[in-house]
Amino acid sequence: MATIKDVAAIAGVSFTTVSHVVNNSRPVSAEVRVKVERAIRELDYVPSAVARSLKARNTLTIGLLVPNATNPYFAELARGVEDGCAKNGYCMFFCNSDDDPAKQRSYLRVLQEKRIDGLVIASAGEDAVLAQSLAGAREPLVILDRNIEGVSADLVQIDHEKGGYLATRHLLQLGHSRVACITGPIATAVSAMRVHGFIRAMAERGIEIEPHAIQQGAFSATGGYEAASQLFDTLKPTGIFACNDMMGVGALRAAAERGINVPRDCSIIGFDDIELSRYTYPALSTVGQSVRELGELAAQTLIDRIAGKVPASTRRRVVTPHMILRESTGVVPQERLGEVSQKH
Repeated sequence: MATIKDVAAIAGVSFTTVSHVVNNSRPVSAEVRVKVERAIRELDYVPSAVARSLKARNTLTIGLLVPNATNPYFAELARGVEDGCAKNGYCMFFCNSDDDPAKQRSYLRVLQEKRIDGLVIASAGEDAVLAQSLAGAREPLVILDRNIEGVSADLVQIDHEKGGYLATRHLLQLGHSRVACITGPIATAVSAMRVHGFIRAMAERGIEIEPHAIQQGAFSATGGYEAASQLFDTLKPTGIFACNDMMGVGALRAAAERGINVPRDCSIIGFDDIELSRYTYPALSTVGQSVRELGELAAQTLIDRIAGKVPASTRRRVVTPHMILRESTGVVPQERLGEVSQKH
């Protein structure tokens, strides 16, 4: 592989002159520039990005750390961050922690060794050690989706509580009163906020939440399938709020296996509006915001912070969710209304 000294030898100039041409760091004559550029083409010379970053004190790269790359939500989120980087001339290092706090901390060290200019991180959950690592980070940070207690950084997230409220209220407005909720791991702040929205909507209508109506899943299709199966075999709800779309997909499968028609026998609504939710059968109603746009917003927030375009104090950017109504929700049939009234 050609070096800067090889280019200098062919062009008949010093290697510092080649550096000035490559980096536009000092003026050189047109004649010298032509010689250097011809030598670069002849040798197919590629300047060292590391060396250039040491001079410029930046690498034009950011890191993205997500907890589960197999989850379409985080895949779409990553694409949004990448799009935001590309629009600003940045590249992105992508790391997946597999919901493993130890792996998450290891990747954090790797990214910092790569001399990234900043980091977008979607946490794998509560982790005091990770919080300590991030608290001492020199790079600008943006926390995405799940807040990390004890870390002072810009935060970009959707209004989880309001989204849970809107989804549940939609089911109630359709006449459902035997409504259940499938939540993710209840210890995570995201789950707690979405469930709180469910509880607030039910309380607002004066409807008592039945025993075992809140079932815990795993923010996955399998988790939604298992939780919905339990609900269909015991509570027999007419409406289900699944706290993310993947659990909603699992709930659709559990309903189909039991011959439960959605939405005639049971309405199901998810959360996030991932692309897959458009193509289930029936298409899944959901609440959320464009996941890719959320990722772009996180990238832009970080790049603005790197460039010093924002106040020194950290920012909390909360995106308002909205309803996306499709085929999986509908009014309660008259025969189910009678059944529900007897129950209550």
